[in-house]
Amino acid sequence: MQYAPRRPARLRSGIAPGVYVHYFARMVKKKLAFVFGVFCATVLLMAVQKPVFLAYYAADAAQASAGEWLGVVWHGLTLDSTVAGYVAALPLLLTLASLWVRLPERIWRRVLNVYFVLIAVLTAAIFAVDVELYRHWGFRLDSTVLIYLADPKEAMASVDFWLGVRQTLLAAAYAALMIWTYRRVVGLFDGEPLRRRAALPWSFGLLLLAGCDFLAIRGGTGASVANVSKVYFSSNMFLNHAATNPVFSFLTTLGDHTDYASEYPFFDEETRAAKFDALRGNGPASGPSERVLTKTRPNVVVVILESFARTVMDADVDGRPVMPNMRRLRDEGVWFENFFANSFRTDRGEVAVLSGFPAQTRMSIMKLPAKSRSLPSLARSLAREGYATSFVYGGDLNFTNQASYMYATGWQQLVWQRDLRFDTPPSDWGYDDAVMCDWFADRVIAQSGTGEPFLAGLLTLSSHRPFDVPFSRFDDRELNAFAFADDCVGRMIDKLRASPAWDDLLVVLVADHGYPWPRSLSYNEPLRHRIPMIWTGGAVAGPRVVEEYASQIDICATILGQLGVAHDDFDYSKDIFAPPPPPQVRVLHLQRRLRRGRCFGRSRLGRHERESGFRDISRPDGRGPYDAANHLYRHRKPLTAGKIPEIRYCGT
Repeated sequence: MQYAPRRPARLRSGIAPGVYVHYFARMVKKKLAFVFGVFCATVLLMAVQKPVFLAYYAADAAQASAGEWLGVVWHGLTLDSTVAGYVAALPLLLTLASLWVRLPERIWRRVLNVYFVLIAVLTAAIFAVDVELYRHWGFRLDSTVLIYLADPKEAMASVDFWLGVRQTLLAAAYAALMIWTYRRVVGLFDGEPLRRRAALPWSFGLLLLAGCDFLAIRGGTGASVANVSKVYFSSNMFLNHAATNPVFSFLTTLGDHTDYASEYPFFDEETRAAKFDALRGNGPASGPSERVLTKTRPNVVVVILESFARTVMDADVDGRPVMPNMRRLRDEGVWFENFFANSFRTDRGEVAVLSGFPAQTRMSIMKLPAKSRSLPSLARSLAREGYATSFVYGGDLNFTNQASYMYATGWQQLVWQRDLRFDTPPSDWGYDDAVMCDWFADRVIAQSGTGEPFLAGLLTLSSHRPFDVPFSRFDDRELNAFAFADDCVGRMIDKLRASPAWDDLLVVLVADHGYPWPRSLSYNEPLRHRIPMIWTGGAVAGPRVVEEYASQIDICATILGQLGVAHDDFDYSKDIFAPPPPPQVRVLHLQRRLRRGRCFGRSRLGRHERESGFRDISRPDGRGPYDAANHLYRHRKPLTAGKIPEIRYCGT
């Protein structure tokens, strides 16, 4: 018996399933092509700004090579992709909605065209204003421009007529290019919905695509999110600015309306000025600084030690020191007994160490490129004296805008994780201290062989959470990581000591901030912020203990003072080895009162002040002039696990 061939099943519409599959696949491809087209077109349109900017400032661009011009475009793609991610977010959501919602094609296209016209006009206006304002401001556009737009009449009064015409034509041409490009991309859009069974899996696919878009907005999968540091690649700040996307620069500052000037209104202006003048770091000294170095212009190495707290350095576990190398180096070099951190975060500690600028309570100046670039810095001061400056970090210098801050403040070369390749895989934060300290020592030795003076910086990272290190000395995970970092630093110093570079080296070992060890140590206790600082190297005259109270902001003035370099631009940094300035009138007045036989506390002076109601806000409880730093005394007792060492405050 012969059977007739089986006819393909047909749907209610009379169309074979295979035809439907092909039809649905074609629709989905068009939808995906539209989303990719929006993203790629936006990246290209943002990249076009770079050569226009370079042409606009041809005189500055001529000082760079063709390779650096390409570097501007290449490195700028990071923030261009971030802006493209923001632009593509709404079209992606509309595409997802079009899988389920049936609307006339013209409505979908009209919504998209209006959206892209707004994007084009806004982007073109930002670019046209930015490219001219850079000539006057020296940085890419941010929300500062809105301050001047508060009075449009006054703002326009300072704009030349033909300049306004030129920038308007530039904006119109750029907007027209963007609109034309986006209209071509919108032509790829297909608003036809899918059947429910087909729409569901493709919806999940678009959600995955939305995740990729989020990564573009975030700036990748690394520890650092999108910020202007991600495009900085050169010691030439003009090239870094050329690589910066002005739309990103403007929008990221748009939501920051914090009035930083009103953060600390504790005194009226007259009182504040009187108190601040006494604290200024660039005031006159009563004589030259005491010399602790044998060289006038040694090579300088600054090693910033992650979380190296004084309590951890003094800790012992079953009679074994956690940081034996730091203790050894303390006895061999200049040891600062009473030294304190300015904050609890690395970004703020770095600014204090490298720029002599105190930390703020609720913000970090490193995250504000418009402000951080105006800070003084050790690198800039030494670069003026002919020093080559470089900084090394095994992690990501884009984190908290570190790269932006360092390039802007005079560090000529930055070397970090993206520039390094080792056999050892990086940890969560980057390459561990064992690899980096050994590599850094070789780098310093090689630099010393050039005969040119240099400043080299290193930031360690292994003594940071999650404390995952290839080392096993203590059961406690945190102390074990500190012991590992100490071992790496000790090996690095020993390697330098065994080299010819040692004789001309000043090596400064200082922590970026303290650490809550023991764990019961609260944040507001002074011991929580006590950190080690050691000066070692062949340029150091000999071991000594410095008893003066000081903090990270005093490092710049102290190093520059030893090198005979002016440090007047450091408003807060004091030279630790400079003799104190002459006594003030207030002190003389106090001495006269003392010579009259009056004393403090429960004596006649105390009774007089209590009976007369006279109070001096600088005195606690009617006692003598109070300085928390000068009255902090710590009894030296062995550190035991789980117990906070005794801290005693004494008024002398």
